[in-house]
Amino acid sequence: MKLRLALAAATCLALPLAAHAQPVTGPYVSLEGGTAIENPVNGTFSADGVSLPGKFMYRPSYAGIGGVGYGLGDGFRVEVDGDYIHTTLDKFDDEGGQVKVTGHENKYGPMVNVLYDIPVGLPVFPYVGGGVGYQWVSTTAYSGSGVGGLVATSGVEGSFAYDLIAGLSFPVVAVPGLSLTAEYRFLMLTESYKYGFSVLGGIPTGTDGAGTLKFGQESDHIFTAGLRYALFTPAPPPPAPTAQPPVPPPPPEAKTYLVFFDWDKYNLTPRATEIIAEAASDSHTAATTTISVSGYTDTSGTPQYNQGLSLRRAKSVAAQLVVDGVPESEIEIHAYGETHLLVPTGPGVREPQNRRVEIVLQ
Repeated sequence: MKLRLALAAATCLALPLAAHAQPVTGPYVSLEGGTAIENPVNGTFSADGVSLPGKFMYRPSYAGIGGVGYGLGDGFRVEVDGDYIHTTLDKFDDEGGQVKVTGHENKYGPMVNVLYDIPVGLPVFPYVGGGVGYQWVSTTAYSGSGVGGLVATSGVEGSFAYDLIAGLSFPVVAVPGLSLTAEYRFLMLTESYKYGFSVLGGIPTGTDGAGTLKFGQESDHIFTAGLRYALFTPAPPPPAPTAQPPVPPPPPEAKTYLVFFDWDKYNLTPRATEIIAEAASDSHTAATTTISVSGYTDTSGTPQYNQGLSLRRAKSVAAQLVVDGVPESEIEIHAYGETHLLVPTGPGVREPQNRRVEIVLQ
């Protein structure tokens, strides 16, 4: 039931939202720490042919998670995590009552997760995800008060595991690439396991001896806070000089040519090459003193990335003009990023007509 509710919540968050640009593009690292709350686990003491079923109860304890990941540029991230979860046993609850039990349990292992950052138009990015992996479970000695003592003799078992994730990231404007994170994970181990133990004074049969201690499937609620840092984040472009006036519109006699580009590309299509050749030819026959080459993008991607992409598009067109015989000294290159949209749109929209370079003969 808990798994179905978690999946339904994640689906409700993700379905109404289209893919937008995310705050992380490229490789990143993360480190988190917090608390782990383990759900009660079905367990059984078995010795001398007698079994005592019940539930193991745990106290909240601590957890740490480190990861490396890669942002794919469309809202999705792939992440490989290593976790360490320490829990403390509190008591064993069976039909006859509760027995105080002491001991510790450590879980650790790798998880491979796929996550999706949700753009909500705020300086915070919710995200959801999930993944699979493997967890090792290591135990220390256990003892029961008032009923002798129990010592586990096997230390480590393993299990296939999966997790569900929901969190928030808060980009730190003063440090490009750095984000604060707050996260919840539901971790589920799918396999049961057991340890051998020695009985000292009567658990559960009243005679000394040895037996097995079986644990059912385990699950944890993990609440963490931490840091995430995107590597190789490009520096933001310098601010435009405040004293510079806006670029005036071209005069009525100016002739304009439009060259369009595929999404996130700056290479020239065959049709683009034809248009540039026409502009170059007209510049030879007309009284042209300056050829203005201005690059633009749509609103998908970050403003910083779009500024650089518009410049690469403008330089690509200018280079082809030189190949077609236009003197480089007559060409002026401008880059406007996602500003001056040909077709007005909201943020995060892939509009083909906005992915362009304008050639203006003056």
